[in-house]
Amino acid sequence: MAAEPDAEEGLQDWQTDRSRAPIAVKIVVAGGFGVGKTTLVGSVSEITPLRTEALMTQASEDVDDTAAIPGKLTTTVAMDFGRITLDSDLVLYLFGTPGQQRFWFMWDDLVRGAIGAAVMADTRRLEDCFPALDYFESCGLPYVVAVNHFEGTPRYEAEDVREALSVPADVPVIVMDARRRDTVIESLLALVGHALDLTPE
Repeated sequence: MAAEPDAEEGLQDWQTDRSRAPIAVKIVVAGGFGVGKTTLVGSVSEITPLRTEALMTQASEDVDDTAAIPGKLTTTVAMDFGRITLDSDLVLYLFGTPGQQRFWFMWDDLVRGAIGAAVMADTRRLEDCFPALDYFESCGLPYVVAVNHFEGTPRYEAEDVREALSVPADVPVIVMDARRRDTVIESLLALVGHALDLTPE
C-alpha cells in the first residue's frame, strides 16, 4: 500500500506552526503607462495575479503615447494584485497602479496601508515616472526606483538614472528586468530594507 502523502510537505514554517503568523506587508508598484507594472507583478506572484486589463481603443489614441511600445494592446484600468512569500514568515502583497493620469484618483486608496512603493522607470521615457516620484515624496512613503531595462535600448547605470531623475542619495535605484523573477525579487528586497531603515518599528 502506498504511503499517504505528507500534508505538510512543501509548506512554510509559519503554515505548520500555528503560534506564528506571517508578517504581511503591502507594496505598491507604480510608474508611467506601459512601463512594466503588470509584468512585474505577474513574474513573481505565487498566486494567479489579478489583472484588470482592458483592450485599448481608438478613444485613447490621442491620450496614451504608444510610440515606444507599439505592440501594447491592453492597459490596466484599476490595479494588478499578486502575492509573494519572500522569507519563511514574510509575505508581500503587491498592488500595481494604473499608469495613465485619468486613473490617478485611485492612488490614494491603493497606497493606504502600504510600507513602500517601487517606482518603475523606462529610460526611453524617464519623464513618465516624475508624477509617481512626486506623489511618494509628497506623502512621505518610502520608495525605490526600479529601472526596467527593455531589450534593444541603451543600458544606463543606476547612478546615471538617479542623476537624471534627481533622486535623493538614500533612495535605492535598481536596474532590473520585470520579466525576470530574480531581478524583481532583488528590487522588492531593496524596497523592504529601505522601508525598514526609514521606519524600523
